[in-house]
Amino acid sequence: MEDTITAISTPIGVGGIGIVRISGSKSLDIARKLFRTKAGKKIKDYKNRYFYYGKIVDSEGKTVDEVLMVIMLAPNSYTKEDIVEIHCHGGIVPLRQILKLTIQQGARLAQPGEFTKRAFLNGRIDLAQAEGIMDLICAKTETAAKASIQHMEGILSERIKNMRENLIDLLARIEVTIDYPEEDIEEIEAKRCIESLTYINKEIDRLLATADRGKLIRQGIKVVIVGKPNVGKSSLLNALLRENRAIVTDIPGTTRDIIEESLDINGVLVRILDTAGIRKAKDIIEDIGIKRSIQNMKEADLVLWVMDATRIIDKEDLEIAESIKEKKKIVILNKVDNHVIIDLNNVKEYIEGVPVIRTSAILGQGISDVEKRIYDMVMSGKIQADDELMITNIRHQEALMRANEHIRDALDALKDNVALDLVSIDIRGACDALGTITGESVTEDLIDKIFSEFCLGK
Repeated sequence: MEDTITAISTPIGVGGIGIVRISGSKSLDIARKLFRTKAGKKIKDYKNRYFYYGKIVDSEGKTVDEVLMVIMLAPNSYTKEDIVEIHCHGGIVPLRQILKLTIQQGARLAQPGEFTKRAFLNGRIDLAQAEGIMDLICAKTETAAKASIQHMEGILSERIKNMRENLIDLLARIEVTIDYPEEDIEEIEAKRCIESLTYINKEIDRLLATADRGKLIRQGIKVVIVGKPNVGKSSLLNALLRENRAIVTDIPGTTRDIIEESLDINGVLVRILDTAGIRKAKDIIEDIGIKRSIQNMKEADLVLWVMDATRIIDKEDLEIAESIKEKKKIVILNKVDNHVIIDLNNVKEYIEGVPVIRTSAILGQGISDVEKRIYDMVMSGKIQADDELMITNIRHQEALMRANEHIRDALDALKDNVALDLVSIDIRGACDALGTITGESVTEDLIDKIFSEFCLGK
């Protein structure tokens, strides 16, 4: 990490402000070569955490842009290296010109996530905190952001490190027992191991119990709107989004392909899909749309089955009912602002215990009830407290499951009076599994893979 890296740290496009970030041993030298005060003077000695107002100039001394520049000296910076951030106007041209100048002066273009990777390698943060930072950047709901902040601030890391330290302490005591083999000492240590491992097993179980909700908060749920043509599926989508996203007409079969949008319902990310009306297709295009509808319906976490309250239930309704018989669902009786004639007794066997909501999607009637029911069904009427730690990362979940498997094997071995030196193999396996979460026991390939998924400039 002797080289100096540079990147644009703000999204490319037109905006009020853009930022070019530089990190490494040459950062201050590059700043001295490119930055001038408003009066055209160079600054020899920069103050730490201090904003300078001036301009960036090219090799001929011509002004590229008017900027603010902040200096953050090692080790008190994001990467624990000298960092320079140039805050310029947010157009594509000035950002790229300044980036080009920093490269010409000796920096190289950073790889995705390389600034955060350096923060990890330099010991400022651990791997779980680094992933929390990226999760915060990508968070689409306030609840997801709060969960990410807990990881970023090291709350998960602290829990993992405490368990890992307990395991390391167990290994140390086992080593002593092996070096001084006395029957009564081994028996005492075996009992202590069982107590400690049982405690850690319960701690991991508590964390894993949050993984399903954590996954929903981070990745969202897939909600698919299904029904016959012209029952109001697209109108329902528009009403939930509070915008005219889908085309709505009286002509059956208007929606030919999947329309997917996202919305935030009480902190839960909902990926909602409007699908083609399910019926016998009139042409090849509609047939493709219907097949996609059926496939997405199979993959859905929740189905919104929309029926027209002004029509009687027919064969197509029954076919849809059968196809979603095993799915978690909500029945939407739409168009209730008109004369209602539908009789749900004809589908009674399919909707027993299923919520039924009466709506007029065009008028917005019943839409808040639909949102509430989606939230209640997904979260089972419960939401984690804001300060409760959740496992939102699948990699963390898998590592905890591996650790728990080793701990259970160790407990079984201890109860069967297996020698402590053999038990230590599983304890060490659990220790290594937990270490992959925070980065103490992780391969270089895994580190590269994790940070390659970060955005450029972070």
